[in-house]
Order: sequence, then C-alpha cells, then structure tokens
Amino acid sequence: MSQRVLLLGATGQTGSSILNGLLEYGGYEVAALVRPSSAETPKVKAVAERNVKIIAADITGPVDELANILRGFDVVISAIDALSMHVQENLVTAAKKADVKRFVPCAFITVCPPGGVFRLRDEKEAIYQHIRKLYLPYTIIDVGFWHQISFPTVPSGRVDYASMYAPNTTIHAGGDTPNLLTDLRDIGPFVARIIADPRTLNRSVYTYSDVLTENEVFNMMEELSGEKIDRDYMSAEAIEAAIANFKETLEKEPENVPARLALAMFQYFLSKAIRGDNQPKSAKYLGYLDARELYPDFEPRSFKSFLKEVLDGKGEKVYKDNEGIEHLKKWFSDLGFPL
Repeated sequence: MSQRVLLLGATGQTGSSILNGLLEYGGYEVAALVRPSSAETPKVKAVAERNVKIIAADITGPVDELANILRGFDVVISAIDALSMHVQENLVTAAKKADVKRFVPCAFITVCPPGGVFRLRDEKEAIYQHIRKLYLPYTIIDVGFWHQISFPTVPSGRVDYASMYAPNTTIHAGGDTPNLLTDLRDIGPFVARIIADPRTLNRSVYTYSDVLTENEVFNMMEELSGEKIDRDYMSAEAIEAAIANFKETLEKEPENVPARLALAMFQYFLSKAIRGDNQPKSAKYLGYLDARELYPDFEPRSFKSFLKEVLDGKGEKVYKDNEGIEHLKKWFSDLGFPL
C-alpha cells in the first residue's frame, strides 16, 4: 500500500528536489499544499501536471480546518521558506489533531547544535520542540551545504552562469574545516528513503556525498578546470564582527529582511568554518543517524562529478528567479562584504 504524502513548498529549491525524489522512488501518493494565492501560478500548474493533487489552504488559518485537510495523510513534509519557520506551528498542531503518522519539519540545513550559535537553527528548533511537546511522530533531516552553493568561480568566467554570485573566491576562517556536502538533486532521493524507514522515526538524520574543506574544494576546481584561482580570505574575526553588526541592526530593526538573511549567511560561516559543526563527528555526537550508512543502495552524486558538470556547461543556477537573493547580493556589495 502506498503512503499518502503532503508536501508544503513543492515549488521551492528543496521542495522541488523532494517532489522529484518521491515521484521517482515510487510508492507514494503525493499532494502539494500551496497558498490560495499561488494555486493558479505556472509553477503550481506544472506540479499538478505531474499527477500531484494541489490543495490550496492558508496554514495560518483555523487549526480544525487545517486538520480536516491533513486527515488521511501518512506523512507531512514542510519545505517552507527560511523566513517563515514560525508559521509551521499551526501545521504541527493540525497534524497532531489529524493523526499524521510522521511529520518532517523544515530542517534541511547544516548540522548545528541549538542554543545561540545560529539564529535560523534556533528558529527551526522552536518548531521541533513544539512537535515534541505534542508527541507528534517526526523525522528531522539535515543535508549539510549544497554542492550548488559550495563551488568557487574561476578567472575565465566559464562557471559564472551556474554560481549564485560571481566572483566567488572567498575562503572562510582558513578553509581547513571539513564540511558535509549534498547535491541539491539528491535531497529528494534521500528523503524518499528516510520517510519509508521505521528506524528514522523520532530521530534526526544527516545526508551527504562528500566531506571536504574549502581548500580541498578550491584545489579540486583548479585541478579540473586547469585555472588558478586568486583566493580571497575572510578571517574568523571578520566573520564574528559581521555577525555582531547584523545582530545590532536587528535589535533596532527586527523586520529588516536583508539583515536577517545576512545574519544567517554569516552564522553559516561561523558554524561550518569556525566551529566545525557541519561534519560527521559533530552529527553523531548530536544523535543523528547517517543516511549513507542507512541506505548503502543509494550512491549520491559526488562533488567532483558535480564540478565536472558545471565545467561542461551542464550546471544550473539556484534561486535564479528569486528577486530577494539579487537584492541581498547588492546589499552585501554596498556594505563592502565579500562572501
């Protein structure tokens, strides 16, 4: 018998990967939960054309109404945007009322402990604690850093087309800290396996293809491209100073979206480049299960193979339709912060 899965955020970067993975893996009857204002957009219509039922609902509306929508679904997966973590609380409460068998909250970031290291992680943690308070069955899935935002650009400009920003030649805090990396396209296949697995119920799981330092990534790009990258260096002190600056801005302007996104970016650097949170030994200490150990049948795309695709002109830029990312890049540039 197939599992019924309801996916929130099916048209986003992570959500699209999850949708692809569920449909390709098989054994799932998938529906997509969308905002009423988005139901007739081209992206949502494209999802519907894949034999995915579209359910339009306001997840901030009455819990009982939302519970009626969720009733009968085995799994609810949230891939909501980074600025809307708190909105999931209603969805969690409704899922409990609807007797959903497994709730997958919007995690899908680097491994990091809660408690003041990374604001975005703590916003997610508030949802995890609401889940646990209600004794709602869950699985938390973190994916390290995407291949698609982990590669440097080269002097010829041949990979600029696929880079979220260019030039991208900055090494953070020395560049010698190992990091978990997952290709965005492999998140879905991992999720499809994880939610079918009773071993992952009420557990956290991490995915990856490679564990590499920034210096190893740059060296690999130089080797494959035949080009020497003129590296820029951002010190740990500069990262910490930027975090303090953005926190100060947010104390005065709590709704400043560019400052929130900027703080998240620099706290990523703090966690993965300075503290070393995003690596297997940290994940295992924090109680995560290793998806590579759980699913030896699945071979994710290696970072090296991904770089070859990008150099062959076969890469794809992430967030290419997101105007907010473009505004943030300009804001960083105006402030004089290299990424």
